[in-house]
Amino acid sequence: MFRTQLRALLRASVVGNLKIMFPLVSGVQELRQVKTLIRQLREELDTEGIEYNPNLKIGIMVEVPSAAMIADILAQEADFFAIGTNDLIQYSLAIDRSNENVSYLYEPLHPALLRLIKGIIDAGKSAGIPVSMCGEMAADPIYAVVLIGLGLEIFSMNPSSIPIIKNIARSVRYRDCRRIAEMALQKKTAQEIEEFVIESVAMRFPEGLISKSV
Repeated sequence: MFRTQLRALLRASVVGNLKIMFPLVSGVQELRQVKTLIRQLREELDTEGIEYNPNLKIGIMVEVPSAAMIADILAQEADFFAIGTNDLIQYSLAIDRSNENVSYLYEPLHPALLRLIKGIIDAGKSAGIPVSMCGEMAADPIYAVVLIGLGLEIFSMNPSSIPIIKNIARSVRYRDCRRIAEMALQKKTAQEIEEFVIESVAMRFPEGLISKSV
């Protein structure tokens, strides 16, 4: 089934702007295995005279702590990164956000998570590959200022969230966001970071814009 899906994507790549992104990659070996499979499928298509995009981009979702920790290595093998915050938070903090008994431990602004995100973004920039973010964190106006400050440039979200995030991105200066992010990284708890960020942006935006979505 996997071969069939990849072959179909390769064939479709010739008629549209298509990229392939693999989820839940935990290490370089997994990425190399799928890239090898894609090379084999390309050879099959070449033999059959079927066209495909030879410059098709291959990327990964960075949503497993092990991948985040070796982002600099993976960046040498991938064409792009997408940070999957929902799973990365859950796996990094060892919590199940759907379990009401522990869901309060789901903290997107946990210092460890911010450090992981910064490391992923820095690794992508050093390797010259684009880094995007999807998940609930990318659509939250409170987090947007911090993420911009960490160097994130590509946000993926539901259409309803685009106007408010776009408004924030157009209204802030990068150097201010970077200063907020640098100071946030010095805080010791998620609560301290959240309080600091809200205080930092409260005077810049209307109250309704920075209300936290919990």
